Amino acid sequence: MEILEAYDLTGCVHSAGQLAGCDPKTVQRYVALRDAGGGDPFVRMTRPKLIDAFLPKVEELVEASKGKIRADKVHVRLVGMGFTGTERTTRRAVAAAKTAWRAGRRRTYRPWVPEPGLWLQFDWGDGPRIGGRRTSLFCAWLAWSRFRVVIPTWDQTLGTLIACLDATLRTLGGAPTYLLGDNARTVTVEHIAGVAVRHPMVVAAGRHYGLTVHTCEPFDPESKGGVEATVKVAKADLVPTETNLRGEYTSFAELAVACQAWGTRINARPHRETGIAPVERLALERQRLHPLPTDPHTTVLGEERLVGDDQTVRFGSVRYSTPPGHVDTRVWCRVVGDELAIVAMGPAGTVEIARHTLSTPGNPRIVDAHYPHHPGGNHPRPPRPRARTKAEADFLAIGDGARQWLIEAAATGAARVRSKMARAVEFAAVLGPARVDQALGLAAAAGRFADTDLGSILDHLERRNPAGDLVHADETYSAQPGTSGWERFGR
Repeated sequence: MEILEAYDLTGCVHSAGQLAGCDPKTVQRYVALRDAGGGDPFVRMTRPKLIDAFLPKVEELVEASKGKIRADKVHVRLVGMGFTGTERTTRRAVAAAKTAWRAGRRRTYRPWVPEPGLWLQFDWGDGPRIGGRRTSLFCAWLAWSRFRVVIPTWDQTLGTLIACLDATLRTLGGAPTYLLGDNARTVTVEHIAGVAVRHPMVVAAGRHYGLTVHTCEPFDPESKGGVEATVKVAKADLVPTETNLRGEYTSFAELAVACQAWGTRINARPHRETGIAPVERLALERQRLHPLPTDPHTTVLGEERLVGDDQTVRFGSVRYSTPPGHVDTRVWCRVVGDELAIVAMGPAGTVEIARHTLSTPGNPRIVDAHYPHHPGGNHPRPPRPRARTKAEADFLAIGDGARQWLIEAAATGAARVRSKMARAVEFAAVLGPARVDQALGLAAAAGRFADTDLGSILDHLERRNPAGDLVHADETYSAQPGTSGWERFGR
């Protein structure tokens, strides 16, 4: 405006340029624009370019590829048509054509206002590797309260999915009306005429918990953007990368603890959209959630197995023991981290009866406590004396020392065991069973099974002498004089 004002005052472009402090050509161009009816003086006039004749072809290629074609491919086509310009000119023309193509096709969104107790979204993310084995992160997002749950898993099977949903719902304290997920094979069997066919087990699980299962549009993750953001944030914080400087996980249990700590921290932080911590909004939203059934869905329990006569179940070609009382009954086996959980149905509902560390074929997991009537495990079992005659019954009635004496005497091959047993019964009739039982126990511990050993021990105890240290009868060393001292004579 100062330039035009100076020109109107002087009527000369040179004088106006001196007054306004600019070049006379600038004054002349601004005056020409005003006389032509106005215009933007800061927009430069476009000059003719070599690619102008080929712009219709560029727009045709961009339209046919829906804005995905690369500029180098366009340049090759244009060169074949006689274009002599550089690839840089082609890139600029393709970029301008793509910008114009997207301008009329940009996706717009209607703001989604969630209601409390209505929507729960879930999705899967790739977790860190533990011992070279891949893991997955099950991520759930309650829409109204923005409460997030992350559960690590080894796989994404149907049983694992429903188990994670059960754990999520029990963490939330209830079930919402709708459950929204992606179109994985565990949720959607197929699409017919664009209509998703649900997996029957997922539908059954939804009825069990009182919610309706929905899936997003295929290949359109933006239709469940809330949980997509949860997956992105969880992977950024939990998966070791160069940006978060997190160390590798040594075990699956460590990853599970990290996921739980992450959920506690992020749910206690005020959300950017609401300005309130999700855990506080969850306390309000619980009033709109449906109550959960006491028992989880049977798919959560895992795979069904029959307990055999040996109190074991076979899972993954490995035998795992179970406690007594479950032979010929149905149990459910499910992998939980590095362990196998075995669940049985009792009068009060489902009860976990055993948990084993996962093993490999040929290495069964047997707990000795599950076999109280078979002590010793794989070691030799000690004999259990059972009387068959009156003489045997009278001897065993003396006490535990008599039973131990019989077991040890039989193991060492002692002679005339029955006569010695009769002699012990006679001693018990005279001295009392308690004193003889003590003497038999000492004889068994010391390995004294000669004819006079029992009487000698009784005489020692009769004199009120303490038992003292036990001396085992061993003929390896003897005090009997021999000729060993003359072996080196004359050498």
